[in-house]
Amino acid sequence: MILAAEIECFIYDAQSLKEKRSVLKRVMARIRNQFNVSIAETDYQNVWQRTTIKIVTVASSKVIAEQEFQKTLTLIDSFPEIERTLTHIEWL
Repeated sequence: MILAAEIECFIYDAQSLKEKRSVLKRVMARIRNQFNVSIAETDYQNVWQRTTIKIVTVASSKVIAEQEFQKTLTLIDSFPEIERTLTHIEWL
């Protein structure tokens, strides 16, 4: 099973693209190191406080993919600098 998700987020304290990328780099590095997912920023690269990231995971069953994805969302939500606003999930 392949699970693909598009997640829109706000980074309220970012006052520049450098600050935004610093937060995103830290979040994305932790996700890559802890979970079996691919992650990338896909939209709003030139906007200070808004971003869209996509996460994709491949697993042998739907349950395992969903568990991995839920753990990833929990980790994103644990960062106080970033707020997840919209999550769109698609099974491929």
